[in-house]
Amino acid sequence: MNVARPDPDTLLGKLQREEERAARGHLKIFFGACAGVGKTCAMLRAAHAEREKGRDIVTGVIETHGRKETQQLADGLEVLPPRAISYKDKTLYEFDLDAALQRKPALILMDELAHSNIAGSRHSKRWQDVEELLSAGISVYTTVNVQHLETLNDIVGQITGIRVWETVPDRIFDMADEIMLVDIPPDELLRRLQEGKVYLEQQAQRAARHFFRKGNLIALRELALRRTADQVDVAMRDYRADKSIQQVWQAKERLMLCVPPGAAALKLVRSAGRLASGLRADWIAVFIETEENAASDSSSEAQRKAMKLAAELGAETTTLAGEDIAGLVLAYAHSRNVSRLVIPREHRHWLQRVRQFGRPALADALSKRDHHLDIILIHAEAAESVSAPETAGVQRWLNAETGTGSFAGFGWAALACTAITALSGVLTHFFDLANVVMLYLLAVVLISVKLGRNAAVFGCFLSVASFDFFFVPPRFSFNVSDSQYLLTFFVMLAVSLIISQLTATLRAQTLTAHYRERRTSALYTTSKALSGALMYEQIIEIALEHLTPVFQARIAILLPDSQDVLRQPVISTTAAHDALLPEPDLSVAQWVYSHHQAAGLGTDTLPSASALYVPLRAPMRTRGVLAIAPLQNGLPFPPDQQLLLDTFAAQIALALERVHYVEVAQDAVVSMEAERLRNSLLSAVSHDLRTPLTAIVGLASTLQQDLAATQRDELNKALLEESLRMNGLVVNLLEMARLQSGKVTLQKQWQPVEEVIGSALRASAQALKSCQISTQLAPDLPLVELDAVLIERVLCNLLENAARYGHGEIQLRATADDGAMLISVCDNGPGLPAGVDIFEKFTRGNPEAASPGVGLGLAICETIMRVHHGSIRAENRAEGGACLTITLPLGEHPPLPPSAEEEYEHE
Repeated sequence: MNVARPDPDTLLGKLQREEERAARGHLKIFFGACAGVGKTCAMLRAAHAEREKGRDIVTGVIETHGRKETQQLADGLEVLPPRAISYKDKTLYEFDLDAALQRKPALILMDELAHSNIAGSRHSKRWQDVEELLSAGISVYTTVNVQHLETLNDIVGQITGIRVWETVPDRIFDMADEIMLVDIPPDELLRRLQEGKVYLEQQAQRAARHFFRKGNLIALRELALRRTADQVDVAMRDYRADKSIQQVWQAKERLMLCVPPGAAALKLVRSAGRLASGLRADWIAVFIETEENAASDSSSEAQRKAMKLAAELGAETTTLAGEDIAGLVLAYAHSRNVSRLVIPREHRHWLQRVRQFGRPALADALSKRDHHLDIILIHAEAAESVSAPETAGVQRWLNAETGTGSFAGFGWAALACTAITALSGVLTHFFDLANVVMLYLLAVVLISVKLGRNAAVFGCFLSVASFDFFFVPPRFSFNVSDSQYLLTFFVMLAVSLIISQLTATLRAQTLTAHYRERRTSALYTTSKALSGALMYEQIIEIALEHLTPVFQARIAILLPDSQDVLRQPVISTTAAHDALLPEPDLSVAQWVYSHHQAAGLGTDTLPSASALYVPLRAPMRTRGVLAIAPLQNGLPFPPDQQLLLDTFAAQIALALERVHYVEVAQDAVVSMEAERLRNSLLSAVSHDLRTPLTAIVGLASTLQQDLAATQRDELNKALLEESLRMNGLVVNLLEMARLQSGKVTLQKQWQPVEEVIGSALRASAQALKSCQISTQLAPDLPLVELDAVLIERVLCNLLENAARYGHGEIQLRATADDGAMLISVCDNGPGLPAGVDIFEKFTRGNPEAASPGVGLGLAICETIMRVHHGSIRAENRAEGGACLTITLPLGEHPPLPPSAEEEYEHE
């Protein structure tokens, strides 16, 4: 066994995972193809075995469905009492999560993991209860059918024609510490169904006609076996990673195709697809991006088509970047437990051998580094490249990245060699020829750094030729007088090539790292900006601002209206207009939105379109369409940019969905508030206004009778009181409506607060007739700028509130302190209730009190104080009762005329 030294970061991650796993409970899932295979019975048998070992076991939920065998197995286990929940005038019973957490057994049995809990439970799904149990350190045994897995739900629905709505996320299944497959042949399951061991007789007959058909059971059985095998494969790969085992364990066939650059890729993909299909194996298509193939547009286009074809044929596709192709391939193959590698047979002509000097063929490099992997070589010469392979090789050489154009790089390389030759011609009078060689090597390094690999190779040959022609005797001739110079030429050429290759490789790695850093930075800044967007227009402007420089393209984001018809929103900023795609094809965009598939440039759907249209798919639904058109060549985006574009589209879609649900939540809050106010107003009108109105009608009817003068006076007095009571209620309703409209104009004047208090006491005399009023006004109170009518209304409401809820004693105090006037009204009643905002509209301090009112008085007071730039607060007194205090700001009042000042002091 090939066991390597573990990586420290990997080892640290493993320790952290083990710590987290130790803190959690152990999850064991009994997994089956469908109901009736014996999952619950297997779980109960396992529970009895654990109980015999002395383990503390509790039955949380067991669904017997009337089966005697299951009930017999459940006997003898402690049962956790369920929780009664009232639902639609019925009493239903559900799993009691709080009782389980309090009991905290070592193991709890939870049948039917996909079950939906009754409304009123803490969690809507049973698997959420299980998550909380596991987090509390309680181990869980549970059961799941294959049709309940989220990713397989649609497939099962297509097979059986029956859609199961209760599902379990695959992450719950994947986090299980142990999966036990419970399986029986379809014929035996059908026999159990007929014997009534799965469902009761009537239910079994219906199931046999629909779900429990033999073809369905065979297909479900295969799905269950495959899903279990996938889980076991993941566990095996995790074990190999934990133990740092590099050797591939060929427990399951998995192919990996190394997609070559160029037109041969399509043929190789098709061959690998046929091979994987014949072996019934999973397969992966990997493209290794190097400096050489990244520089060619034709290679990028061929790669895009090949990777797209591989995905359509069922392969998992990925792109790796680096120069050590063999190392990258082997590392990724080991991480995915690949059993066979499929690579193209290389046919390198002389130019490629020169450029790849010292680099072995891929098959040889893989064979030397790993002796266990099976390597399959496929002849992948494409028809497009057969006609002129050498011409194509030269063309790829000339098209390599030089930074200044295809031929300009060679021109600059020739110019650099010419400059070094001229400089060396001067220096040869002072230095030996060995130093001239160093200057040419320096030139090769500079060319490699600035102009790339191809220009550096050209510079190597040109430097050797220049050195021979201009400096080696006989000069100005390629003839060599001393054969030792041949070794000098060979070493100079070899060193130049090696230096140029190493320098160019470092340059390519630097450029790749720089590109990745820019891409990561763009993703980060975009996601950060989108996270703060609160409107659709902001999201669109952010997308235009960040996507345009990354993709060098014009962008348009099309959003649906209420009829799901796409429209282009109006953009306000000039910068966004510059990046906006002016006339996107709405018909193509509508097709993309309706079918949730990309179309347009570079796709198989409507490829003649000048722009690429990508659906903005969010978790709940598609939120719009992103249209993007390249600014320059109009060619499709390469695969790496396509992946980046998909990531940006996902971020934009998430931002759009977030804003949508924020608006939905705001509308819901507004609707709820409006409904609450409407109900409160109806309650006030129907109860508090109807009571005095009924009394008035009764008193008026009584007055029509023949009554004595004394009785008539009493009735008139009562009629007046009820009329005043109803008038007060109506005034409060109208006053609140007027204040809430925002059309209140204050008539503020500088006035003594004593006069306002006196007016309020006189206006409230009828309500205060049975109360004892104690007034404490500080001497020399300053003038206050206020609307006397409104402040009098505030004080009347406070006094009437104290009379209504107090026990007959009211204290009214006024003081001036720290630039503010404080006026307090205190009572000796029961005080303020806890947790109630008494300043909220239609809120009463004691809702059960017999005293009349609709709960608007204090809300009106708060609104009036707010428009006066003051405040109102309520607090309980230590000696009992409540105290409400208003605060009015004190300003610098203008000087009074002498007569008025003397009159004010006299008062």
